[in-house]
Amino acid sequence: MNRGGNFTRSSHPQLLRMTPLPGAELIQKPLQLYRYLLRCCKQLPTENIRQHYRHAIRQSYRVHADEDGAERIQQIIKRAIEDADWVMNKLNTKTKINSLPANSPAHPPKKLISK
Repeated sequence: MNRGGNFTRSSHPQLLRMTPLPGAELIQKPLQLYRYLLRCCKQLPTENIRQHYRHAIRQSYRVHADEDGAERIQQIIKRAIEDADWVMNKLNTKTKINSLPANSPAHPPKKLISK
């Protein structure tokens, strides 16, 4: 655990980073990105979270539908893949911490308050 109370990979090797889904490096077109992001949603831990991100993906796809600059499209694709990777790691790490045994370092014992 670092000074801010956050867990790091070095302090908890069981909390390894997830790799993006296969094929992320091949995405060149907006429709490919859209399908890739929806496939990522299927791996999220709960239905509420999956619905939230599916909605956000659809909204973003509609907002950027009129983009026509090749450089801008590649910039959006790169950022969306990075963001998806971050979200997947965040939610899966949180799920793994919650599923660790109660006596693990990720769940320190609660201090007793004496009066």
